[in-house]
Amino acid sequence: MDDSPRVTVLGTGAMGYGMAVSLLRAGLETVVWNRTRVKAESLAPLGAKVADDPASAVHGADVVITTLFDADADAAVMAQALPAMAAGAVWVQSSTVGATGALRLAALADEHGVAFVDAPVLGTRKPALAGRLVVLASGPPEVRPRLERVFEAIGERTVWVADEPGPASRLKLVTNAWIATLTAGVAQSIALAQAWGLDPQQFLDAIDGGQPDSPYAHVKGAAMLSGDFDPQFELAGLRKDLALIAADARTAGVPTELVDALAHAYATAAGAGAPRDIAAVVDAFRPNRVEWPLEPPPAS
Repeated sequence: MDDSPRVTVLGTGAMGYGMAVSLLRAGLETVVWNRTRVKAESLAPLGAKVADDPASAVHGADVVITTLFDADADAAVMAQALPAMAAGAVWVQSSTVGATGALRLAALADEHGVAFVDAPVLGTRKPALAGRLVVLASGPPEVRPRLERVFEAIGERTVWVADEPGPASRLKLVTNAWIATLTAGVAQSIALAQAWGLDPQQFLDAIDGGQPDSPYAHVKGAAMLSGDFDPQFELAGLRKDLALIAADARTAGVPTELVDALAHAYATAAGAGAPRDIAAVVDAFRPNRVEWPLEPPPAS
């Protein structure tokens, strides 16, 4: 008898889409739902079942994964889904919501008697499609065996951070603070090289293989040099995360001067057009940059 978990993915943006692809590749029965249905329908040829609404999407599911923009979106969608979830089902929240958001969502799950695991992921669209995310998880030990097949399908490894919700989301913000800092640092060096008449590729070549090197520097640096800002990690998402980082840092008494500077740089790069990758922050460091009057998104 096949005891593979039946999985529902609520939200098929870049990350949710990739997770669904990886779940299907692993042979897991997968139902998908997205507010804009067409984004979910493209998964149907791969074997996913497309649901019309959150309640029908979670019916009969063993594991429900949310990959939505923020805690408000998670709460709104799960308010519809939780009453329809089966007894013994587990809600895995994989959105970046911060510790405050994770605790808010855990309380919502508790109201409905549903097991909750706080499990944001590290990675962008390509690792999600390849099933090579890193899962940062916080949740009760007794539900972990039920998630092994799911986490193995979407990620190359799982880091269990704690037994209660919140710490995994804190660790996700810690890592995103580093990603924001590293990407902005690469952008500044490339902009300086260009302004000083140097070939910016020489900067990437100079750090290659040395102690200051990072694979991420080359990935984002290549995007900055080519001007290809097709979103792998969308600017809007990182700006939301920086707002969460700043809010939680202030609560903990941690100075936020660097986070505030990063938030300003990424806001400057956002522009007013189509979604852009975080590599577009290079525009914030170019001479005669355009300052867009954009306020950072509120922390949820």
